[in-house]
Amino acid sequence: MKRVLVSGVFNVLHPGHIRLLRFAKECGDRLTVAVQSDQTSNQPIHVADNLRLEGVLSNTYVDEAFITDESVESLVQRLKPDVLVKGREHEGKENPEEILLKAYGGELLFDSGEISFSSLDLLQKELQQSTGCTHQLPQSYMERHKITASKLIEHISAFPSLRIAVVGDLIMDEYITCDPLGMSQEDPTIVVTPVDNQLFVGGAGIVSAHAAGLGARVNFISVTGSDPMQEQAQTMLREMGVDVCLIADHHRPTTLKQRYRSRGKTLLRVSHLHQSDISQKLQDQLLQQLEAVISDIDLLVFSDFNYGCLPDNVVEKMTRLAKKYQICTVADSQSSSQIGDVSRYKHMDLLTPTEREARIAMRDHSSGLVVLAEKLRQSTATIDILLKLGEEGVLIHASGDGDPEFVTDRIVALNTSPKDVAGAGDSMLITAAMMLRAGGSIWEAALLGSIAASLQVGRLGNQPLQLQELLESING
Repeated sequence: MKRVLVSGVFNVLHPGHIRLLRFAKECGDRLTVAVQSDQTSNQPIHVADNLRLEGVLSNTYVDEAFITDESVESLVQRLKPDVLVKGREHEGKENPEEILLKAYGGELLFDSGEISFSSLDLLQKELQQSTGCTHQLPQSYMERHKITASKLIEHISAFPSLRIAVVGDLIMDEYITCDPLGMSQEDPTIVVTPVDNQLFVGGAGIVSAHAAGLGARVNFISVTGSDPMQEQAQTMLREMGVDVCLIADHHRPTTLKQRYRSRGKTLLRVSHLHQSDISQKLQDQLLQQLEAVISDIDLLVFSDFNYGCLPDNVVEKMTRLAKKYQICTVADSQSSSQIGDVSRYKHMDLLTPTEREARIAMRDHSSGLVVLAEKLRQSTATIDILLKLGEEGVLIHASGDGDPEFVTDRIVALNTSPKDVAGAGDSMLITAAMMLRAGGSIWEAALLGSIAASLQVGRLGNQPLQLQELLESING
């Protein structure tokens, strides 16, 4: 392991410091920062050393930091770093620690870092900050359906007892943050340089991670490539508390979607995927994995992105198997362009298509929303439909068996300032499904799903929901 040392006062952690620390981190594997104490610093002290240390430790590049009374030479003798990094202003001056470094093969480097820190800093703030739910709970909707916060919380308390299987396409989402360099002089092309990347689990993977974050015991079954991305996905999902079964298909890559971003905006999306159906052999393996856990689950979730993991034959067999064991089934089939047909999911307890997906499935581009939802419900023999309308919220279309007065209702979008709409449907799907399985009504399920979606779009990237987030949103 290559160790890097930086020593300084760090009165206020300003952009120059961040650039220097980023450069230092790139020089090795582990970055140690020595913060000069109040007593030994030869600079005026504006901030106490414990607060300066806290500021340094908050920087993501720093692996460890401590307060010291030692000189830089003494630190080099004691710690023997592979690299010592100092600011460019020290180059050309006397640096007595250089002799000590050379004695054991260490290296002294000078740099003030590159200006590209700014985009990276913006990205880290985007990832860490959440706008949360900027809308109050829809009180009139709650009054119409006799929903109370205490009743919602009562149902949520049953989430940890749920056992769930999620089947569908795993997607890995990579956010690549870039610094804009300008316009190419050869052709009218925007030129950027990447400065950082963040990897998130997406697709059916994040559906399973949401369920685990909300307390359920989760089995995730999918087909992926046999590549490093599959290994990384498996590691990340296990860290999120998901029991993972990823069947390797040597003829396809693990689906990767890259988003190139700069200054909070997406410049370009690149998808690495294979959309043909998996082989019969893999279909049999997929079904066998579900059969192994079917007697031990309460809820089966189909999270279909139409990348070949769930051919018709597999869906039909899995649905029959679930009905045999009287297991609640829900499905979401996302369509890219004209690919995908949510109507092939029959006899579900819940379907959650977008308006566009429902219109593609029903080949109906003119009917009103209620007529469209009813056509889909009857065509699929589904009990309830949540028709997602993006910024317009969600239309709930229920069977009417329990409450004939309210067959259809609507919840407005609860977050009016979304940061990243990716993953909103996934969070609504699993949260609403869990609420139904925990004994909630479709009206309660739609509300909790809307709250989950509002939380998800309030932050950048697919990050698993947590039980405490839902509870705070309801109580708050």
